Amino acid sequence: MQMPKAVLLDRDGVINFDSPDYILTPDQWRPIPGSLKAIAALTHAGMPVAIVSNQSALGRGMFDAATMQAIHARMIAAIEAAGGRIAHTAYCPHTPEDDCGCRKPRPGLLIEALAALGADARETVMIGDSVRDVEAAVAIGVPPLLVRTGHSDPDVILAKARRLVPAIPAYADLAAAVDSLLQETACC
Repeated sequence: MQMPKAVLLDRDGVINFDSPDYILTPDQWRPIPGSLKAIAALTHAGMPVAIVSNQSALGRGMFDAATMQAIHARMIAAIEAAGGRIAHTAYCPHTPEDDCGCRKPRPGLLIEALAALGADARETVMIGDSVRDVEAAVAIGVPPLLVRTGHSDPDVILAKARRLVPAIPAYADLAAAVDSLLQETACC
């Protein structure tokens, strides 16, 4: 794989632990071990990183925009303390019933992030933990990678994702995905 020029990351289940009950407060946001250092490694390798995340709890009225900003502020501070940088954060506040163009598996968030980064889809990778992440990436030609740290069954997700992208790589976590990405691209 050629060195990507940018990386798109899902948030819940990739950077931080996910919950079927949503992440509703800054105190509930807990990074997955190694994820912050992985983002720092991408930053130090010169790859801008953007977050693209469905956040339907906002649209469901489970918290407000100020709380969402506080959760993101906690995340950004933790990433920066580890030496990383997030160049752009895009999130969809809509519920699935809203039928919007930004909620993954539709590619609106990814299109927004690519534009904000000035990146080309083919020179970017998307790292996610769900089939929705893979579908959104495939829709616009961004190569997807999977991590197995989401709250859903990773074997089921991988089987479904391989129907879309038969050779999709799957890693234990973001740290393993980034290590592999940086090693592969450094050697070739």
